Amino acid sequence: MKLASRSVLIALGVLLGFLPVVHAADFPNKPIRWIIPFPPGGSNDVLARYIGIKLTQRVGQQVVIDNRGGANGIIGTELASQAPADGYTMLITSTSFVLNAAVRKLRYDIQKDFQPIAMIASAPNSMVTHPQKGFTSLQDLVTKAKASPGSINYAHTGVGGFNHFGGELFKKVAGVNMVPVPYKGGGPAMIDVIAGNVPLMFSSLTQVLTHSRAGRLKILAVGAAKRHPVVPDIPTVAEAGVPGYEMTVWWGIAVPAGVPRDRAEKLGRDITAVLRDPDTRNWLAHNAAAEAQISTPAEIRKMLRSELTKWSEVAKSAGIKVK
Repeated sequence: MKLASRSVLIALGVLLGFLPVVHAADFPNKPIRWIIPFPPGGSNDVLARYIGIKLTQRVGQQVVIDNRGGANGIIGTELASQAPADGYTMLITSTSFVLNAAVRKLRYDIQKDFQPIAMIASAPNSMVTHPQKGFTSLQDLVTKAKASPGSINYAHTGVGGFNHFGGELFKKVAGVNMVPVPYKGGGPAMIDVIAGNVPLMFSSLTQVLTHSRAGRLKILAVGAAKRHPVVPDIPTVAEAGVPGYEMTVWWGIAVPAGVPRDRAEKLGRDITAVLRDPDTRNWLAHNAAAEAQISTPAEIRKMLRSELTKWSEVAKSAGIKVK
């Protein structure tokens, strides 16, 4: 009897000792929803669909893309903040994740209601137009904008978004007056620029690269300190005659606050492994004009705090606010 009891206790102890390991190893055991807070066709969507396929292959469960566009990403982000904290809902974050918080009061807190698990990549901003119905160069744009203030429209994803900040910052440094036209996301905005309905858009090089290569869009300049190796013939904004303009967009992944640590860490490790894969880095560089970024959750939190402070100051200086 004593021997049997001892065996039971040992078995129970072994079982209890391995429970945390089994818990982590068993995750995920069902599909993961990845909320993209913008419509299809934008840079967030483009990156998520590629990374989602790679992550599906690695974890053995389907990563389901769920586009929830509207209000410059706020609708989808709020939805993600309310999701169960079980690791089965992820949110793609980007510069607009911080910019929204810099210009308006939100029903969620980007630092308290989410926990970052990984970065994805970064890419420079760019200025694009219709090849035949737009402008021949950035200087052509500036000349026409100064000759007829308020006559040129530019498409953006919503007040306070990355595209909007890009346009308003350019207006400030170039000394021109252009009219912002809001859309529900980068995809719909870009469609109207391609159709020639709106002459200009400020967008990530990631979103416009494919359309530029196909001749549907003309890149006037890139908003970086130096030319991008994927489009070496395209000048920087400074080279094109407007010094003082530089803007880069980043993308990352977060989960609702409260996700068990082992699950959050496992997702982070799997995403980082995908980003370290040479095929992924090559795709990002040549198909998305983006550079893979690998950071720890602590480093991402520090970056978010810094970004929020920086863009709050830029918004105040440029007069960007939500009425």
